[in-house]
Amino acid sequence: MSDFKIVIDSCGELLEQWKDDPRYESVPLILTVGGEDIIDDASFDQKSFLAKVAACPECPKSSCPSPEKYMQAFETSAEHVYAVTLSAELSGSYNSAVLGKKLALEEHPEKKIHIFNSRSASVGETLIALKITECEEAGMSFEETVDEVERYIESQNTFFVLESLETLRKNGRLSKVKAFVATALKIKPVMGATPEGTICQLDQARGINKALVKMVDYVVSRTKNSSSKVLAISHCNCPKRAEILKEAILERMDLKDILVLNTAGVSSMYANDGGVIVVV
Repeated sequence: MSDFKIVIDSCGELLEQWKDDPRYESVPLILTVGGEDIIDDASFDQKSFLAKVAACPECPKSSCPSPEKYMQAFETSAEHVYAVTLSAELSGSYNSAVLGKKLALEEHPEKKIHIFNSRSASVGETLIALKITECEEAGMSFEETVDEVERYIESQNTFFVLESLETLRKNGRLSKVKAFVATALKIKPVMGATPEGTICQLDQARGINKALVKMVDYVVSRTKNSSSKVLAISHCNCPKRAEILKEAILERMDLKDILVLNTAGVSSMYANDGGVIVVV
């Protein structure tokens, strides 16, 4: 059996090779749109979800997995168990995983389990899981892996640009008047994550292309030792935009690797149609 297992809440995108690998498990959040609950698992239909969000006047919401769901995911023969959750500042998923760990240790006190607060979302979680894998496959001990990955999380930077401000307006982060003016003027915010894992606005530009250029500027200026870094892009229903963004980044940075993934359910809810996220 595997020596380690990584549990990722469904805000994190799974690499294709992880989907059939028992060492990786996605624990789904539940998305609610207009009173309908949608499980964010392999059955998630992005196109249908985005249509429902666009048609609903209310903001979509997400519910984190229960502690029992995490406890069940931690029930494995693997010696080392890790969980990666979206930012504790954005969701109760981290706290739920901590409670799930407590329940699991009551049954199996010898088990080694660590919960990582990504302080990010989407492909930020993916990159953390990738870092855990790298440490485990390099033969690091459980404690060494935890320390190395926590340092990695400290060094991560998250950036994103939204095509639509509707989700921000619906959830009260942007007034109706401001959202209307921004939409009329085609103003697109360039957003980021604080070191604590909250969302902040870094800049703005008129038009999506200018906003993407500004985001690339931030990615380049805030990434140190880029040649040793893996960068990841996730996009919500805009693969061509993601590819253009990838090429623009590669023109200005040397990277160890670059990944491009489509957003799953929770990330699609945050990014909305046309949104792109970059984590490095």
